[in-house]
Amino acid sequence: MSTAHSPGPATTPASLSAEEPGVATLARTAEQAARTLLAPAAPHRLADVVPAPRQVQPDPAGDWTLPAEAVIVASSDPAVLAVAEQLAALLRPATGYPLPVTDAAAPAAVDGIALVLDDTAADLGAEGYRLEVTTNGVRVTAGTAAGLFHGVQTLRQLFPAAVESPTPVTERWALPGGTITDAPRFPYRGAMLDVARHFFAVEDVLRVVDHLARYKLNHLHLHLTDDQGWRIAVDSWPKLTTVGGATAVGGSPGGFYTKADYTRIVSYAAARHITVVPEIDLPGHTNSALVAYPELAPDKIAPQPYTGTEVGFSYVDPADDRTYDFIADVLGELAAITPGPWLHIGGDEAFKVKGEVYTGFVERVQRIVAGLGKTVVGWHQLAPAAPVDGRVLQWWGTDGEDPTTAEAVRQGARLIVSPGNHAYLDMKYAADTPIGHDWAGLIDVRKAYDWDPGTHVAGVPSTAVIGVEAPLWTESVTSLADIEFLLLPRLPAIAELGWSPRDTHDWAGFRDRLADHGHRWDAAGITFHRAPEIPWPTGPAIPAQRDPAVPTQPDTTR
Repeated sequence: MSTAHSPGPATTPASLSAEEPGVATLARTAEQAARTLLAPAAPHRLADVVPAPRQVQPDPAGDWTLPAEAVIVASSDPAVLAVAEQLAALLRPATGYPLPVTDAAAPAAVDGIALVLDDTAADLGAEGYRLEVTTNGVRVTAGTAAGLFHGVQTLRQLFPAAVESPTPVTERWALPGGTITDAPRFPYRGAMLDVARHFFAVEDVLRVVDHLARYKLNHLHLHLTDDQGWRIAVDSWPKLTTVGGATAVGGSPGGFYTKADYTRIVSYAAARHITVVPEIDLPGHTNSALVAYPELAPDKIAPQPYTGTEVGFSYVDPADDRTYDFIADVLGELAAITPGPWLHIGGDEAFKVKGEVYTGFVERVQRIVAGLGKTVVGWHQLAPAAPVDGRVLQWWGTDGEDPTTAEAVRQGARLIVSPGNHAYLDMKYAADTPIGHDWAGLIDVRKAYDWDPGTHVAGVPSTAVIGVEAPLWTESVTSLADIEFLLLPRLPAIAELGWSPRDTHDWAGFRDRLADHGHRWDAAGITFHRAPEIPWPTGPAIPAQRDPAVPTQPDTTR
């Protein structure tokens, strides 16, 4: 029995009835055939998707146009119905169509869209999907809600770019016919946002989550603490935020997330099948903590608040047991509100904590994380420390020759690859880029795209690489517009490296597929860099707006 979940009729329309009379069925089939014959081809090809799908089988005779009366039918599972509601929310603003969501034991696409949870679809894995467009409608099949969500992101890209408009427009909502079968190359595909150097409001972080979801990235790494500011509330050490959170680079306003704020971010991300990876950077990058609690400092004297951008001068006292009490409290409270498996402990640029003192500190903190039931993630400087089960190193070097990291991998560590000269999205595009850095080099879109995470670090087999991440440090980034300018269009390049099979890697093809997204971002009001190496389309991003009270029927007379 179907139940309505959104605006629209409370029962399944007659067009979806399993007991439709034979005459009506024949009439419906004739109508669909006429529509196919009379309508022009869909404006996009089935393969015009970012990230590139694993397998594409076009069917030029299978194009379909979304009708005003279309219904989204989903399997009777709360997580699947949530994906169906997200799809409806994506399509309603631009189309002006009601797009009611209903559930069914066996969803069928009859001039509508079906989202089908199939527990037997083992070939699709934990995040894969199959998307079929025929003259009857659209069917997305997956073994998990995450797979259906990723399929919806692909479906979103197959619609004309105007689908991103926040208001109704006149458009023929045509989709190219055929089948896409898709699944990711790597299980970890992410981006990092530094909210410590400059603080960003919850709404800005949620907008970043949306950008990640659009390109099938599934992890958001939040760099929550640094010399310039402490951004996450810790009940047992309240001055971390009231004192340590008050500052930011250049004297900009500070700020912090309450536990409710953080939970809101985590929940919003989880609804989009994105896992939040929180980072507490230790033992260095800790000046804001020392200002709040000088007992953690080696000399027990509070330093001055720091609003510059130098690194490597601060550290918590590795010889004092009180330091480890502090770390256990902070990580314990953070673990309690982080449902994901990861806790990132930083570990980079601790220039004043060296040798055995450094490795001893790291080993003790790793044990604290393991005791909380979480998996340790840290920058690759952790490599010399003795491993714990499951440890993940995040490699950010600029030279793939790193025998220390390779040895840690041989001892069981896994790798997230974030090369500074390819994946650091705070690097400038070109010498005249108004914000960003250049210490790792200039990174245009092609440089962000032309490398292989699976073979980048010498001596590390691809089987030890769990994925790729694009960090965005914010020393020079002060607004959401700045974030978007540096993320786009390079974020989709990193996303394709993480998702797509290596044999689909092709700069010329990627450049052309990416170009259409300029219109999509324009239509959605998203800031981006018009990189000169991308053949951005000319002309208006969206057709003329129309009265949302008057749904436009597809034109089948052309």
